[in-house]
Amino acid sequence: MSVETAATVYEQLSIDADTADKLFLQARTANTFSDDAVSDQTLEAIYELTKMGPTMMNNQPLRITWVKSAEAREAVVAQMMEANRPKSLAAPALAVLSYDANWHEQFPVFFPHAAERKAMFEDDAAMRAEIAKNNAWMQAGYFIMAVRAAGLHAGPMGGFNAAGVDTVVNAETANHAFLIVNVGTPGENAWFDRLPRLDIDMATGSI
Repeated sequence: MSVETAATVYEQLSIDADTADKLFLQARTANTFSDDAVSDQTLEAIYELTKMGPTMMNNQPLRITWVKSAEAREAVVAQMMEANRPKSLAAPALAVLSYDANWHEQFPVFFPHAAERKAMFEDDAAMRAEIAKNNAWMQAGYFIMAVRAAGLHAGPMGGFNAAGVDTVVNAETANHAFLIVNVGTPGENAWFDRLPRLDIDMATGSI
């Protein structure tokens, strides 16, 4: 982004330039992390921000598992691509993001004014799973922004054996892992060169 374009963007925002940089313009995917610990209070704050993003009928299918024990971390990391394993072993905090395929069971909690609508989803497990995945991916975006808002950096990663991860973190549940995220303060040589973003004329249009 050119200096001129950035100045124009800042002018259109209701947040200050420093906040825009931390959340969007200067935020990066960290590839190494320092040893600085991430407190439980910070992890809780990240969730409190994440849960406020909109989802279909407020269904909130995202389930976050913070992998805290060394044994569990090693078991999760063993299911990942070999090149990504060192990053997740070293990150101060490691989150497995899953979707709850039985999210409809929580209708009385997230849609109390019309809890009877749970019946609309009881007989179609495939539809529930598709809804869960779509909305959990949307919540994953909120999660990354919440990490940034907490002054930390996120390293989201795919490329893992989801079924294997499920045996570690989602046993005996209807939850299914879809993303692993390293969280913490960047370490040395944390950044790859930033890759180009699509031009506005290529990515947007109007009718």
